[in-house]
Amino acid sequence: MSTLYAIVGAIFDALFAPFSELPAWVTLVPISVAFTILALQVVKWTSNQDAVNRAKEQWQSGIFEIRLFNDDIGAIFRAMGRIFLNVAKQISLLVVPLLWMAVPFAIVMGQMEVKYSYSGLPVGEAVLLKVTLKGDGDPTAPDPGLRLEAPAGVDVQTPAIWVPARDEVLWRIAPTQPGDYDLKLVESSGETTTKTLVSQDGIVRRSPYRTTRFWTQLLFPGEAPLPADGRVQEISLPYPGQTVNLLGIELHWLFQFFILTVILAFALRGPMKVTF
Repeated sequence: MSTLYAIVGAIFDALFAPFSELPAWVTLVPISVAFTILALQVVKWTSNQDAVNRAKEQWQSGIFEIRLFNDDIGAIFRAMGRIFLNVAKQISLLVVPLLWMAVPFAIVMGQMEVKYSYSGLPVGEAVLLKVTLKGDGDPTAPDPGLRLEAPAGVDVQTPAIWVPARDEVLWRIAPTQPGDYDLKLVESSGETTTKTLVSQDGIVRRSPYRTTRFWTQLLFPGEAPLPADGRVQEISLPYPGQTVNLLGIELHWLFQFFILTVILAFALRGPMKVTF
């Protein structure tokens, strides 16, 4: 899985590189168009479109029947039964296309999350770098002796703070100039682990978490997962959240993406001859 994420991440980085300094909507709109076209094509290829059309026609006719026989309680209930039955049938016929789209959707959404959801760390603004070690939360556990090595451009403002009850080591750090940096965590055994820090604007990859957990890696694929047999379980670095401005409306990118794809899906279903 990590190899797949590395390949997909490299592709996205290459695609976004020429547009990294442009407003986010410049890339979000064409991605929404491409995704909608792909999704509609998947629905067309993997669903029984004739059966979907029949189910849709059946529940639509039920609505008209209710309007025509609104003074006949029995007819209304029979029509409602057919409506619910055919709506359920239509939805069930679209389950297969949704399953086909689930994995690529999750991968693409993760890549977009680390590019659109966060802005770079502001120069001079301190944040907490938190390292969670594998342990049992023993409050008497000795200091693990973890050392942080930061490159020029990043100021380490405090020594390591060991919180044994939570198996955490904390540092307060701040970027002193814009850039893309690699922080190095050195264990007493000499083993090293790295964490990226980004202090620049633009549509670039920013990783708030580096972890061994599968689901966190799925949602935040900004860096390679931590080694499963290593001592470090998770490294977190809180980036400021950001929104996307589209037509003067400021919203999280996922809402913008969802609104765009829904509008485009209804606009393109006729020309592409797709029923859903």
